[in-house]
Amino acid sequence: MHRSFTLVSAMALLAGCAFSPAPAPMPAAVPTPPVAVAVAVPAPAVTPEQDFPRWVQAFAATARDAGINDTTLRSAFDDVRFVPRAVALDRRQPEFTQTVWDYLDRAASPNRVASGREKLAQFNAEAEAAAARHGVPAPVLVAVWGLESSYGANFGDIPVIDALATLGFEGRREAWARQQLLAALQILQSGDIQRARMVGSWAGAMGQTQFLPSNFLAYAVDADGDGRRDIWGSMADVMGSTANFLARAGWVPGQPWGTEVRLPPGFDPGRADASVRQTSAAWAAEGLQPATDAALPELGDAIVLLPAGASGPAFLVGTNFRALLRYNNATSYALAVGLLSQGIAGGPGVVSPWPRDLVALSRAQLLVLQTALNERGFASGTPDGVMGPATRAGLRAYQRSLGLPADGFPTLDLLAQLQSRP
Repeated sequence: MHRSFTLVSAMALLAGCAFSPAPAPMPAAVPTPPVAVAVAVPAPAVTPEQDFPRWVQAFAATARDAGINDTTLRSAFDDVRFVPRAVALDRRQPEFTQTVWDYLDRAASPNRVASGREKLAQFNAEAEAAAARHGVPAPVLVAVWGLESSYGANFGDIPVIDALATLGFEGRREAWARQQLLAALQILQSGDIQRARMVGSWAGAMGQTQFLPSNFLAYAVDADGDGRRDIWGSMADVMGSTANFLARAGWVPGQPWGTEVRLPPGFDPGRADASVRQTSAAWAAEGLQPATDAALPELGDAIVLLPAGASGPAFLVGTNFRALLRYNNATSYALAVGLLSQGIAGGPGVVSPWPRDLVALSRAQLLVLQTALNERGFASGTPDGVMGPATRAGLRAYQRSLGLPADGFPTLDLLAQLQSRP
């Protein structure tokens, strides 16, 4: 456990750390005495726990200039702690990636669906009130809650002020952390939450649906009318704030997030791209059909999504799927919210099988793939071991050059082919 310290006591401790050179030795009894050489004693290395208070003190001065009063600053910083775990987790780069089906097996599992139904029944009044006001269905709100904190069972226990001050001091994302820390101070000053209850993840995401402080200021609502926006303890505020976020992100009332579909024979998987948008009627005219007995929903701006490539399930997703991406910009996350909410509402799971024989490429393997694509003239952006739009476009171009389905999905076979070609 890391000790806490006040700014005053820490600075006083630092002021007392001074060293003097070692005294020169007495000259020997010879005609010409040697020249005395002073030996400098190196100062001990400054640890983060020692230098951290200086950074906090400087930030407090900046926050005061931005309108944060001294009472709030004392409450926030008098017992502030450096959190090494936040730095370690921020720097961690996982070597292995996860397949979308492995992620969904956990994120939208039968147990999580069943728990979601129980939670929706328990907090139906709060969820339905938020749905009526903001136009986001109650099962979607409960699904976000389930993914973000396992229905409130785990929304973090790290003080938000400590986490963000640590990340700001560490420096890798200082500008971002300073912005979020100032927002957190504004939340404290508004009286929405006390410092002791303002806890969250190592990255400063707060409450039961994990709002960053800047998002809290922009989207959190006082749905229960008690004068405070409490996304830690008030389920009315949790549901209302989450619904307001999604509504402001572009959620269209009355439209689904999307649906699973069957692709027609000969469908070009290269058209499963975010740049190819059209109505669900236009997609149906190309031969797309619903995967279940339900009719194809009316979507005005839909894309085909192949999260596991051409050999896996296909989905037709619209504007509301993109609103979910605003909450968390990961396709697997948005798909998990959609499928979990669908299950909570009594709908089906994924019908088509996942290609479970495929192995996810590690970050190191993705880095090799990106480098090889660039070397062969298939631009895939700066190699970073992360599968993004540029890499997907480069991989599609390479697949087309071989006459393969251009789904942009990385596999070990494609990596081996790239490495074997001159």
